[in-house]
This record gives sequence, C-alpha cells and structure tokens, in this order.
Amino acid sequence: MSPKLSIHDALRTRARNLFQYTEEAFDEVFGGDNNPWRHLGAMAFFFLWIVTTSGLYLYTVLDTSITGVHESIDWLTNQQWYLGGMLRSLHRYASDAFILTTLLHLAREWAFGRYYGFRLYSWVTGVPLLWLMFFSGIGGYWIVWDRLAQFSAVASTELLDWLPIFSTPAARNFLNPDAISDRFFTVLVFIHLGVPLLLILGLWAHVHRISRVDHFPARRLALGTLVALLVLALVKPAISNAPADLSIVATGLRLDWFILFIHPLTDVTSPGFVWMLLFSGTILLFVLPLLPHPAPKPVAIVDAPNCNGCSRCLADCPYAAVTMEPHPDKAGHKIAVVDADLCASCGICAGSCPSSTPFRSQEALVTGIDMPQLPVTLLRRNLEEKVRRLEGATRILVFGCDHGVDVKTLESADTAVMSLICAGMLPPAFVEYALRGGADGVLVAGCRPGGCEFRLGDRWTMERLARQREPHLRRNVPFGRLRLAQASSHDGKALAEELRQFRTQLETQAAARPLPYHRRSAPS
Repeated sequence: MSPKLSIHDALRTRARNLFQYTEEAFDEVFGGDNNPWRHLGAMAFFFLWIVTTSGLYLYTVLDTSITGVHESIDWLTNQQWYLGGMLRSLHRYASDAFILTTLLHLAREWAFGRYYGFRLYSWVTGVPLLWLMFFSGIGGYWIVWDRLAQFSAVASTELLDWLPIFSTPAARNFLNPDAISDRFFTVLVFIHLGVPLLLILGLWAHVHRISRVDHFPARRLALGTLVALLVLALVKPAISNAPADLSIVATGLRLDWFILFIHPLTDVTSPGFVWMLLFSGTILLFVLPLLPHPAPKPVAIVDAPNCNGCSRCLADCPYAAVTMEPHPDKAGHKIAVVDADLCASCGICAGSCPSSTPFRSQEALVTGIDMPQLPVTLLRRNLEEKVRRLEGATRILVFGCDHGVDVKTLESADTAVMSLICAGMLPPAFVEYALRGGADGVLVAGCRPGGCEFRLGDRWTMERLARQREPHLRRNVPFGRLRLAQASSHDGKALAEELRQFRTQLETQAAARPLPYHRRSAPS
C-alpha cells in the first residue's frame, strides 16, 4: 500500500470516528430519528425547500429595475418585516444552512467510504451540484444590489477575467455606473431562478437510484429546525448595506463566509491559485472512486424455482437494485431480477424473502433470493451448531451486524453469537427457530436509528420483529424471550449491559420456558 493511500485511509478513519462520536453524543439528546447528524442529506433537502419557497415569494414582489431593486428589498426588510423581512432572513439563513449541511454530508459520505461501488453514481452526480450551489448563492447576493453585491460582482468578474473566456475584461462593466442597466437585473433574476432549477434536477439524478429517499427529516426535527431559523430571523434579521455606487470602492463590509469566502481567499492568494484549488478539488472528488478500495462483495442471486414473485425484496431493497420481470418458467408470474451495479450486497432482500424460513425440511435450504457469501442454509447450519453447544441455566443467542458493535466479545458458554452482513438480513423465523432449538432467549443487536450502513436495515429489522412488516415474527413467539438492541460500533459495554439485563429478565419470568422443539417442521 502506498504512503499516500495510507495517509488517505488514516484521514478517513479519523474523520469517521469524529462523525461517529458526534452522532452518538447527539443521540443522547435527540435520539437517532431526530439527530441532524444522522440525516444530513434530508436536512439539506429541507433547507433547499425553504430557500425555494421563500425565494418564490421574494421574486413576486421584487422590482428588477436598477433603481428599484434595492428600494423594493429595503421595503420588504423594514416595512413588511412580519412577512417579507422574515422570509428574506429565512431565505438567507436557510441558504447558509443548505451549503453547510451539503458539505457535511459530502464529508460524512467520504469518511464512511461511500463513494465507490454501487454508490459511484450518486457520488459522481453529486460533485457538479457543488458548483451550482455556490453559483446560485453568489448570484443571490448580486440581486440585492447593495455595496456587498457591488463588491461581490467586481470580485467575481475579476476572478472570471483570469480565465481566457471574454475578449474584454468583464470587470470593466462595474467600473462605470452607466454600464449597468435594467436588462442586467432581468437577466440576473432569470439566472438566479434557472440555476436552482438545474440544482433540483441534478438532485433528482443524484438520488433517483435510491429507494425511499428522505426528502424531509423527521417531523420533530423539521419543526424544531424551522422554529430555530424563524427565531434567528426575528432576533438577527438579514439587512442590506447601502445601495451600490460604482463611482466608489465598497469597503468595510461584513461577508457571508458560507457563500462569499472565495473573495477574501482570492485577495490573500491570487485568481490563478483559486482556480487551481477549485479545479483540482473537483478533479480529486471525481478521482476518489478510482483509488484502491476493498473489492466488491458478491451480489444477491435469485433462484427461479423458489421465487414466487411476491416482490417483498423489491419493497425492501434500499438501493432499487431489484426489479420484477416475467418469470421464465411460470406464465403469468413475476420473478425478482438483481442489478449487479446497484446491489449493495447487504442481504436485506434475503431477510425479506418468505422462502428464507429455516423450518423447511430441505437439507440444503435454497431460498428465492440469497447472498452467496452467507447463504440462508449456512445461516441455519451455524445456528443449529451454536445453539447445540450452549450450556448453562439461561442460554442466549445474539444476532449482530458486521458494521455495528462487535458481538463476538459477548460469546461465552451460555451465550452464542452470530454476526450478519446487516441485521436486516435476519429472517424473523430464525428467532423462533433458535427458541425451538433450545435457546432461552434471542438478542438482536441492530444499528442505531439512522446509523445503518445500508440505510434501512435497522428499520426493517425492528418492524419485522415487532410484527409490523412482512415477513414478521409469528404471534406464538413471546416478546419476553426476544430483546431488540440498537448499538453502534462503540457501544460494546452498553450492549454487554443490555445482555446482562436480558439474562436477568429471562431468569425471573415464566416466559423463559423453551418452546416445543420441532426439527425443521413447517410452521402453521
């Protein structure tokens, strides 16, 4: 491994640990569903919707003439502060928040290694959106046409003049007051409306290969964020500087460092350095997926004779890798088809398949859709062997996740552990099978809400075992003998305590008596 790659991996590991510790700290206050750090993509969408809706109102009341644009915005800010002024401030702060959460989302995906393989398309389509985002933000400041807009316009055109695009320097247009006309602002407003539309179109392309996209965060998180923005808009409203005057040099301005950072960066370096930084950064983002990374895992395979076309795998796949097509052997029936380029190799589809029940009498269990690296038949064989070896008064089987807490540390004479690709790979019937095989209790350790490596594994696991989603746990299995735990990779001690409490519960309740043992008999 080259030193450069080692440095890159070390940086990613540090960044990932920082994100994980921050997310877990916020979990203690907000919980997983309402933790903004676990839903940065949804938060970015939410801020974009605020920017879009507030911007549409501001556009309807904006005077786009060179003399009226500043006056109309000033009227909104001071005279109609209760609506126009609040919306302008909301527009401003939501724009900053959109940029911040987008950059954090980018950094988080990089830190967790989510930029290659089946995620390659989403990563590549997301990079150009960064340019559209900043282009739209800078253009928005121009529309106000105050001293800050004047400063940004001159600085931006001077930066553009470094590139061999225009035959005459574009910055000259802002040196003469007579050079700017009403038509300039009409074109500017048109561009400021058009670029966000391209941004929204690009976002659709960015996520359209992902199923069940979180376009909005959880209700409590969304409402809390909106209230915070409204309070900020009321306490510190966005206001304009003095009207632009091209006969003087705009100085003493307070910049928006989220959007206009590029101007002071150009001042302290040079236009050439800034363009080199922007272009090299963009190229680096495109090249990242080409760097050495772990080999792709085997994708899910479909067994036609055992696929009944129920489409549960289609409904549960987090990345829209499953489609339903006409069955080759059964007229009028459907069969699942897996797109290898989109498959995350998570095994969630195997957990959703009704033929993944271990009670089937086949010696070699073949299911409708399965994972080659950990087929259901091997899962059943391992379960039988581990439960058979359990000793002690209270015997517990623990199912864990390869991307969560290391459950192997819990293994002992009275505790067997099985780590799955994802907790969502666990067919609910395996819980009952373990209890009928001699286990006194089953502990399922999934990831924290919003922390699943494959987005939906923790959610589907909890819903299936709570009998809220098919295939669900049968009603003859008492909840007292099942424990659901949500843990991250740093929650080893907490999970050990969860196991201890579960064992105490089993020892003190009547439900700890084993279910009648039936070797591979079909459930009723």
